[in-house]
This record gives sequence, structure tokens and C-alpha cells, in this order.
Amino acid sequence: MFGSAKLSFSRTGTLMYRSREIDTSRVVIQWMGADGKLQPLLDKPGLFVNPHFSPDGEHLAVANDDTKSGIWIYDIRRDTLSPLTGERNGTNPVWTPDGRYIVYQAGDGISFARADGGSKAELLAQSKEFRYPSAFSPDGRTLAFYQSGGRGFELWTLPVEREGEKLRVGKPELFQSTSFGHRGASFSADGRWMAYSSNESGSSQVYVRAFPDKGGHWQVSSNGGTTPIFSRNGKELFFFDPTDDQIMVASYSVKGDSFVAEKPRVWSKQSVALTMSGGVGAQYDLAPDGKRIAVATYAGGSPQQDAGHVIFLENFIDELLRKEPLTGN
Repeated sequence: MFGSAKLSFSRTGTLMYRSREIDTSRVVIQWMGADGKLQPLLDKPGLFVNPHFSPDGEHLAVANDDTKSGIWIYDIRRDTLSPLTGERNGTNPVWTPDGRYIVYQAGDGISFARADGGSKAELLAQSKEFRYPSAFSPDGRTLAFYQSGGRGFELWTLPVEREGEKLRVGKPELFQSTSFGHRGASFSADGRWMAYSSNESGSSQVYVRAFPDKGGHWQVSSNGGTTPIFSRNGKELFFFDPTDDQIMVASYSVKGDSFVAEKPRVWSKQSVALTMSGGVGAQYDLAPDGKRIAVATYAGGSPQQDAGHVIFLENFIDELLRKEPLTGN
């Protein structure tokens, strides 16, 4: 399962938290437009996580935690959902740019399988640490992934080559020399830039670096940001704002070796807090045309049906001590 809590304590002992009365036992994948309207996409309820569009936009790969059966493929045109792999913990599916393969996190490493189901899954890269694939470079030669490290998650890159019908990898390289909780990455359409989220400033923000890294970086978000996704039009960078529970977008341009991002704006006023905040990896993906996104929302309700409410509990610490007194030696 996945989830999160939003709460805060005051110095005087008051607890404040936000409550939502929504059934969180099942998830559906919905279309969302910039106007905030939601339309059914994969409306069969399940514990679906990490939706990821195929390069042509005709299929959606999802991890199905409901059956503990790994990665599934949803054919959007035919409205069929089929299992691709059988690993109990398969998550974070990522398509190769040619749409032929899907790589994903599975147990003690990264595995891959043919997207058409024509081959058994094989191990691509083994590790003692959990490795979560995030994005391929446009030429398919580099896979960005994040790995659990001593201080959170580190962002790495992995060279990938095709040998016949197989994928082979080289030696992984740390994208940065320090780790500050990296979660997710995205390559620009021309392959020159990598966007990622990091809490190096004390809160999670979205940054962009040149690829290969040349040392400089540019902060794109200002109010918090995670799970960035570059649009294919080479002009926009999308990300999730965990403070206001909204999808944001920032227009950008390139001047020489500098990445120039404009002030982020709200892409849709629709709240997408339901499954975005707690899972590992993105709970949304941008369609190849850049006009809509696929977002995981709880099947038991929508943000507009239940926006939630804020609850204040005064003297919370005193009440807690009354029920569970501290005991000393």
C-alpha cells in the first residue's frame, strides 16, 4: 500500500491535520485535462501504481499491487488489461524509446521484458540496494534510476545497449557526488537536460542539470516539487506540487549552455493529492501529445467530491500523556 499524512504540531501542544473520508482500498487511472475535468481511462478498480505511457501513447504500463503480480499492460484502444510479468514486487515500469521493451524494478535489481509479451522477463542489473528505473534518454542509450543510499535516494545513470533481442548494461555512474533524497528523473526531448527532484535545500524541489552533467544546476519549482516530466514539445516541464496537491508546468528555453525556466504556473486546478504524495515513483504520466495526463485516483471518491477538512486538537500532548503515561526507571 501507499499513502501519506498531512499534519503539524504547534509549540503549545495543538495538533492540526487534514482528513479525507475516501475509500483508499482501490485505485483507477483517469484522464485529466488542463480544465481539471476527469474522464475514465483504466476504470477497473485495483491497486495500480506508476502509470507510464508507451511512446506512441496507445498503451499504458502499470504496476499492479493488487495481485502482487508485477507489471501489466493496458491497451487503451481495445480496453484490455494483460499481465506482462509475474514478479511479486515489480514496480516503476519504463518503456524504451522504441516501445519494444519495458524495464522495471523487481526484487534485487532492474529487470526487462518485451512489451508485446513475446519473451520471459530477464534480469538487467542486479544490486544489493533497491533500484527504481525512472527514464530513458531519447536515444535509448542511458537509463536514469534512483537507488536507496545512506542519506536517502541517489540519482544514477546506466549505459544500455541492444544485443540482438537482449538488453545489456555497462557500469552505473552516480549522476551527482552527493545524495539528497532524489526521487525520479526525466530527460528533455533533445537529451541535453535532466530534470529531477531533490531536497538539498531542505524541502523537495525540482532542478535541471545538463546531461552529461557540467556542474551547474537550475531550480525550477519554488513552492515544492516532485516527479518532473519533460514535454515532448521541448518547451515545457511538468511536475507535482506536494504543497498544494496540483500539477504545475514551467515553460523553458535554452540560451547557450544555460537552461532558462519561467515562473511555474498551475496546469490544472484539480487536486491530485489522493495517490501522488506517498507512493514510490510518479502516480501520473504525461500523454505523448502533451495535452492530457493519466493520473491515479482512488476509486472510492474524487477530490471534488470530498475536499477534506482541517481538524485542530488542542492540548494533544496532555491528552496523549493522560492515556499513555511516561514511565521512568
